[in-house]
Amino acid sequence: MLKGMVQKVVGTRFQREMKRLQPIVDDILRHEERLGEVSEEDLKAQTESFRERIRERTRKLEDEIQNIKEDRRHTEDSSKRADLSERLSQAESELTEATNAILDELLPEAFATVREATRRLLGMEIEVTGHKMTWDMVPYDVQLIGGIVLHQGKIAEMATGEGKTLVALFPLYLNSIPGKGAHLVTVNDYLAKRDAQWMGGVLEFLGCSVGYILGQMTPEERREAYGCDITYGTNNEFGFDYLRDNM
Repeated sequence: MLKGMVQKVVGTRFQREMKRLQPIVDDILRHEERLGEVSEEDLKAQTESFRERIRERTRKLEDEIQNIKEDRRHTEDSSKRADLSERLSQAESELTEATNAILDELLPEAFATVREATRRLLGMEIEVTGHKMTWDMVPYDVQLIGGIVLHQGKIAEMATGEGKTLVALFPLYLNSIPGKGAHLVTVNDYLAKRDAQWMGGVLEFLGCSVGYILGQMTPEERREAYGCDITYGTNNEFGFDYLRDNM
């Protein structure tokens, strides 16, 4: 009885979370309304605009990191090398924090850009795993919420058919903007290839390169896929590639 009374006053956890996220969704919708009036060229230019805004605000830290790496590479003093390694670790942490803060600021505009792109591409024919398909999806507001939750590092539980593949477009696009690569982990090679080709039309429309990792790929093919802005693959392939690179 007491629990029920408390929930009536402060709401359930789900209700509180929705209340917290709604202003972000409202902000996305405001940007989307504005983007609906821009040309296709200007919509595509959004990605480079986002990248430049990040570069401008992180350039000092990026330069500092490169200088530290260069100094460490040329020093033979083990004590000085240790100090430089510590400084490098601190600078990289600061860069990660600064980049994440900027991405949080860009989220409403970036998500609106993706949603507007899905609308502009309605009726586009794409080839997915050898079959012709017509793009016919524009995300609902609840899918925007799922994308926000994923970007924030939380779990968004969705049933089969509720659009998880489409939801992932939003955080993938946003987190690819800094140019460090964004990875989507799925459960098998078929889904990795299918989703990369299926969602790739929207991402490539916005200027992002998309790749996927399959079990039978050569090292050269893997390097090319990892060099893309966004890479789809399975936990096994990502995990073993990481181990191979770091052994």
